[in-house]
Amino acid sequence: MEIGIALPTMCRGYDRAATVEWSRLADQGPISSISCGERMAYHNPEMWTTLAAAAAVTERVQIFANLSVVPAHPVALVAKQAATLDVLSEGRFTLGVGVGGRGGDYRSLGAGSERRHDRLDRAVAELRSLWAGAPPFDGADPVGPPCVRPGGPPVLAGALGPKSLGRAARWADGVVSFSVGGVPGEIAWSADAARRAWTDAERATPRLVSGCFYTLGIPDARTVLHGFTAEYLDFLGSGNATAAAAAMKTYDADALRRTLDAAEAAGLDEFILVPGSADRAVLDATLDLIAAR
Repeated sequence: MEIGIALPTMCRGYDRAATVEWSRLADQGPISSISCGERMAYHNPEMWTTLAAAAAVTERVQIFANLSVVPAHPVALVAKQAATLDVLSEGRFTLGVGVGGRGGDYRSLGAGSERRHDRLDRAVAELRSLWAGAPPFDGADPVGPPCVRPGGPPVLAGALGPKSLGRAARWADGVVSFSVGGVPGEIAWSADAARRAWTDAERATPRLVSGCFYTLGIPDARTVLHGFTAEYLDFLGSGNATAAAAAMKTYDADALRRTLDAAEAAGLDEFILVPGSADRAVLDATLDLIAAR
């Protein structure tokens, strides 16, 4: 199983230096991918710009958009952004797509969230058509640049429930799920559910990716992780966010090893560690932990 790491873009204090340092050190190994996600009404930097910077200062590591809330954007714009990253990374780019769960992000973009699952289905078909060189409308030029990978980058679906997995099994190359606290049972359940959906759709086994929040190598790692998680999940309500944060144990190296072992046992292709702090010590501790596996 490969192990990727997210850039700490959702952490307070993330800056240019962290972008360059985390990207370059991850590129030296043993990290498989670097990634970040999309939020609009939040303090994080913009996803596509950040990943473009990471692609420009790396040569080996995969670049992963985890993930784009495609129904909130014009499809042609997402196609162009993804194609540009595919070119900047020389084919090292993977696109995660989903419908999101935050109405404020849709509203901040002036987009409606109604029928967003149907819109995502149609959008992925349109993305692939645009990457194949079809014009966005009759008489228009194609949306460039041409992708390095024929047909465009791989597309992973941020899907979890049976209905969303059933839809994703028709058009995705795989699934990216998430267990906030790295709970082994959740990880195994998600992997099994994805495999069942692909079997029901009579498709080959999907690429399976998951991840969790964590901190390592810093003083008060538990407090930092719980604070980060509670802030990030605040849209669920402060009580629910605080309860979810309090249950987390992935501030401890042994607990994190158990999570990684469980993910590997569940048959995942990759597990992504999402840091709760931008402190360089977290990255150093993570690289040591992965190298020792």
